[in-house]
Amino acid sequence: MDYLMTEIEGVWILEPKVFGDSRGYFMETWQRADFERHIGPISFVQDNESKSSYGVLRGLHYQEGEYSQAKLVRVIKGRVLDVAVDLRKSSPTFGRHIMVELSEDNKRQFFIPRGFAHGFLVMSDEAIFCYKVDNAYAPEHECSIRFNDPTIDIKWPIDESKMNLSPKDTAGVAFRDAVLFD
Repeated sequence: MDYLMTEIEGVWILEPKVFGDSRGYFMETWQRADFERHIGPISFVQDNESKSSYGVLRGLHYQEGEYSQAKLVRVIKGRVLDVAVDLRKSSPTFGRHIMVELSEDNKRQFFIPRGFAHGFLVMSDEAIFCYKVDNAYAPEHECSIRFNDPTIDIKWPIDESKMNLSPKDTAGVAFRDAVLFD
């Protein structure tokens, strides 16, 4: 596995070594000792999977306070643009975001530490998105920031009229009103 540090501290892109032949391929998607040697200790407690169609935008989600989650995400079918937004007030990159393409072809993974909002936009007909988290889902502590907040200024590559959002995501708060991390 190759570990690529991004310009935002704590956010990493992971590129697995893929061994392919005429029968298909094999890759190791996660190995605790290797991960901890490069990024640090983690204890994932839950795996999740979602299936979405073109234009579905999920996010920008996070859980507040002690319920915050670190995530290791990947796509096993299709293609998405995945985004992490730094909500750590003490961070030199506070309010900045990073976007990375994850696909079944590039097999990249994206590690997002606690203290970030997360979202993704489906760019293929269909996408199956998998993620590991280090804290249980706590719906009463879940927050959502508007995907099109001008302070964050994410340049989504498709028009909002072609996006498919849940009522929760449509009702997300402005960045200035979000619960932030110290």
